[in-house]
Amino acid sequence: MAEAPTAEPAAEPAAQPAPEPRRRPRLAVYKFSSCDGCQLQLLNLEDELLALADAVEIAYFLEARRQELPPPYDVGLVEGSISTPEEEERIQTVRRNCKFLVAIGACATSGGIQSLRNWANVEEFTRHVYARPQWIKSLETATPIAAHVFVDFELHGCPVNPRQLLELVSALLNHRRPNIPTHCLCIECKRRGLPCVLSAHGEPCLGPITQAGCGALCPAVGRACYGCFGPMEQPRIGALGERFAQAQQRPPAEIMRMIRSFNGYLEPFKQASDHYERQAAQQD
Repeated sequence: MAEAPTAEPAAEPAAQPAPEPRRRPRLAVYKFSSCDGCQLQLLNLEDELLALADAVEIAYFLEARRQELPPPYDVGLVEGSISTPEEEERIQTVRRNCKFLVAIGACATSGGIQSLRNWANVEEFTRHVYARPQWIKSLETATPIAAHVFVDFELHGCPVNPRQLLELVSALLNHRRPNIPTHCLCIECKRRGLPCVLSAHGEPCLGPITQAGCGALCPAVGRACYGCFGPMEQPRIGALGERFAQAQQRPPAEIMRMIRSFNGYLEPFKQASDHYERQAAQQD
């Protein structure tokens, strides 16, 4: 009797190529003329920073690490204003290297406290401060990042709110709009049940024209807001200034100084402070 044919052994399945490692988005953090406070807010995230470091590749962040990875970068965070000729050139390179560029903090979004020199003589300042002022290379003005390159988003504050900073990075990585409030600080005071510093204590509070974000930090301890988060979406500065002038008898020069602070060079604070400066000059 003939033997049954033996079955051929089954062919082994072809080896599958190993999956490529997931490429994490690259994050770069830059510093221009500033105090480093907004960069420190990123480091102050503590536990959340570990999750962020797992979600992104921190490619350039001299405040946190020495290693520098080459561009391009997916997200660039820029702290500081443009105040020197070198910075004026460097911000152009930063813009080319980043897919999304975000200005963080009052210096980057409005020029910061150093923009007060925009109303003064820079050469006179350098003569008083430096032994050899001829060595100082400085621009006549300190200006925000958006005055030099296109900025995809601006995060206000002096310093920025670390939770808002985390929300911003998360939104960019997930291709959605950041959930950053633009209403006035008074909303935060009401939510916390705080008495109105302006009405109850007669303090010249800038809360009605200032963007929320700090959690009503100063009003919570009985102090008036001084506008470190910049103007809210539609600030009625004239109405608030009229309240200061009539109900509180504040002179135009004092109102000008209140508005011309951390965000004084940012419209519409700049327009308002210039208006009260002219009023003060007329009175003199």
